[in-house]
Amino acid sequence: MNFEAQSPDNLFLIGYRCTGKSSVGRRLAATLGWAFVDTDSMIVSEKGMSIRKIVNDRGWQDFRRLEHAALQQVCSTDRRGVATGGGIVLDAANIGLMKASGKVIWLKATPDIIKSRMKQDQASEGLRPALTSKDSMSEIEETLSEREPLYRQAMDFAVDTDHRGVDKICDVIIGNLKAKDSGN
Repeated sequence: MNFEAQSPDNLFLIGYRCTGKSSVGRRLAATLGWAFVDTDSMIVSEKGMSIRKIVNDRGWQDFRRLEHAALQQVCSTDRRGVATGGGIVLDAANIGLMKASGKVIWLKATPDIIKSRMKQDQASEGLRPALTSKDSMSEIEETLSEREPLYRQAMDFAVDTDHRGVDKICDVIIGNLKAKDSGN
């Protein structure tokens, strides 16, 4: 199958916070003429509260259950550009769902770039809960170290987002998809 906008696959963007999943996903979906879905936004909309509030009130385990349910819903459709939460790979069942329903692209960034983007993202601190009790750089480095093997396991390919704009990242993704589907 040659990758094209008519592909039945979904495109799942995975990676740490502030690696560009939502921005790139929105643009990628628009470029392909597909719908865009953000699993975190689905959960927030459905529950009427921020992820931070969900985690504080109900705990990470309940949030991960909601995340899995949102992913199942997305996987029942096709031709979606999907921005996932950074921890979606923590559940092996989620990796299986994504791989069965489409292509998985790991958006990568260095810890310094992630920290810089988090400082610029007004929503980051107020809406996203801390993942550890450590300072932001230590948290980023520790969490990336823990998740990197899971991102590698889940991905079809990775794209470095450091010092690249959204359009360039989309071009790289589409180029990789075309190359993979043509056997190159």
